[in-house]
Amino acid sequence: MYSEADVARLQRVVLFRDLGVPLQRIPGLLDAGSAQRRAELESRRVELAERILRLQDVDRAVERLLAAEEHGVLVPVPEQPRVFGAQWDPDWPGQARELWGESVQWAQYAERSAARTEADWHAVSVSLQESTDAAAEALRAGVLPGSTEAGAVAEQHRVAMSEYFHCTHSMQVVLARSYVTEPGFRAYYEQAAPGLAVWLQLAIEANARNHGVDPGTARWE
Repeated sequence: MYSEADVARLQRVVLFRDLGVPLQRIPGLLDAGSAQRRAELESRRVELAERILRLQDVDRAVERLLAAEEHGVLVPVPEQPRVFGAQWDPDWPGQARELWGESVQWAQYAERSAARTEADWHAVSVSLQESTDAAAEALRAGVLPGSTEAGAVAEQHRVAMSEYFHCTHSMQVVLARSYVTEPGFRAYYEQAAPGLAVWLQLAIEANARNHGVDPGTARWE
């Protein structure tokens, strides 16, 4: 149904279309002079180069996200103690992935990790350490869970945890239980101050009540 000339013309239409030329402009280019066609092609080549660069950026972002989904932290293992502190265990991200790899929170954690530099991670680590130090100082000063000061410490802890994933008051209560029951967490807090794991749990539960959350029915959201 098409002559050889028709097929040749359609091939040129497809070429211009693939280059991003709007369909309504293609008929004019088919019959245009060499100078006009060349100007259009040069313009499209510039746009194509820009698109390639954008796609390369997207590809690198996807590559980092895939790596973060697998490894959690995209910091070379030899550099991790410098970034996260001497108490850091490189096995922690892998253990966390085994426990929560299918959760929404792990997805949030991986997405944030993919976008973070070593300096970003160091700031996050410092924020969490500062919340632990504030809790230890409050415990040593005799601050009682349920007080305004203890509530501020609990909120500081929740904000620090929210750098990893969105942490509600209900989720914070669930986390605090693990600080008492899981040996690794308990050792971390007990090293900061004897009795800190239990004190922090009580402070978090009291703060949750003040925000309308019953610790007895708290759940991972």
